[in-house]
Amino acid sequence: MIQETELSPNHLIYPVFVKEMAEKKVPIPAMPDVSQFSVEGLPQEIEDVVSLSIPAVLLFGIPEKKDDVGSGAYAENGIVQKAVRVIKKLFGNDIMVITDVCMCEYTSHGHCGVIKDCDVDNDETLKLLARSALSHAAAGADMVAPSDMMDGRVKVIRETLDISGYTNIPIMSYAAKYSSALYGPFREAAESAPQFGDRRGYQMDPPNQREALREIRLDIDEGADIIMVKPALFYLDVLSMARREFNIPLAAYSVSGEYTMLKLAAAKGYLDYQRAVVEANTAIRRAGADMIITYFAKDLAGWYKATL
Repeated sequence: MIQETELSPNHLIYPVFVKEMAEKKVPIPAMPDVSQFSVEGLPQEIEDVVSLSIPAVLLFGIPEKKDDVGSGAYAENGIVQKAVRVIKKLFGNDIMVITDVCMCEYTSHGHCGVIKDCDVDNDETLKLLARSALSHAAAGADMVAPSDMMDGRVKVIRETLDISGYTNIPIMSYAAKYSSALYGPFREAAESAPQFGDRRGYQMDPPNQREALREIRLDIDEGADIIMVKPALFYLDVLSMARREFNIPLAAYSVSGEYTMLKLAAAKGYLDYQRAVVEANTAIRRAGADMIITYFAKDLAGWYKATL
């Protein structure tokens, strides 16, 4: 009766990796119990998610071929576009499909945009991000989530969707995405590690708090419907500040490094897995997140279901 913070499946979004490959399912070594799925292997995973009453998935695509401009990201028959069509055909409104909008999984160089003179060209990248978001909406995506951190991308995506008749497709913006050391396992899962340099030029500097509020405010002004802080656990202070400052739905991404640390510590017997996972995600909710993107979603939902 006096518990102040609730954590239930209603607050969870489950990330899913879908890849152009012959196998239906391939485990990811850096992320125990997480796998890549082919389009053919995807329905079973989505069925499991639906059965646990998790309301949404966030799709990341890994194409068969990559190129300098990430053309697979906006191809009509790209991996994410095919996956969206399959999920919506089989499951309809039983699951919300959110799509990651970025270039890093699709570019041969692994950066989040078009490279010119050894640097990411922000404005040229915006055009391709808008094409990607539009192709996802046309395939049936319920929401798009730009994660690239290019300046102005929410505005361009919103305008492109609206002009094309997709005025009701919301945008969940990676508004405060830090240049974190915790993304390593994800880059193995998404096969998106930069082939040169790093992403510090367009992701946020970890010591900065006030900058996060400026970035979030800009994205709200450009038309974001949901704002996100990433990573979650190392940036609970930023989450809390965003919650106090903005009256808009707030998401937090509990990233791959957070997942793998807890998994490996629990496997060594150093902590109680269920208690640690529940406590960590409760902390994210307590800091102010309305929704948590987490690889623990299936476990959390399963434990919740067992208590009913």
